[in-house]
Amino acid sequence: MSDFTHIDDKGRVRMVDVSEKHPTRRQAVAGGRIFMAAETLEKIQHQVIRKGNVLETARIAGVMAAKRTADLIPMCHPLNITHIQVDFEPDPETLAIDIRAAVRMTSQTGVEMEALTAVSVAALTIYDMCKASDRSMTISDIRLLEKSGGKSGTWLRPDIMTENGAEDGAE
Repeated sequence: MSDFTHIDDKGRVRMVDVSEKHPTRRQAVAGGRIFMAAETLEKIQHQVIRKGNVLETARIAGVMAAKRTADLIPMCHPLNITHIQVDFEPDPETLAIDIRAAVRMTSQTGVEMEALTAVSVAALTIYDMCKASDRSMTISDIRLLEKSGGKSGTWLRPDIMTENGAEDGAE
């Protein structure tokens, strides 16, 4: 059982000890989507949902969630996050809103879970604020897009495109 990072020699669950690791600058970017009816997307874009500004509320919720990840995911370390950014891109063609969260800090452990939590809670907040008019919304494709820092260095999701249109990892 000692091959598992979160299980000790006696099979008990534990948080990994990162105290001997050197702090490095770390960043993670996660993404996700929420699909909805055309009318719902239009209401969000025109800020006429009765509960208020959906995307700004979801942005705040995503930031708050990233900061509270250790309270939600049992083996996550409490972190001193230095930057969180949550952005939205409505896509009228697919009737979805793309959600993207970037989290940054300097520490001994990564921030992937914080970025994923930010996206998840932002999507749930959009659902909560719009459910009265559209219960068929679907949250989808929550995934890590990239991470940097630490011993493993930089990782880019191989199936996404970079801003210049080249596939990640392509030269």
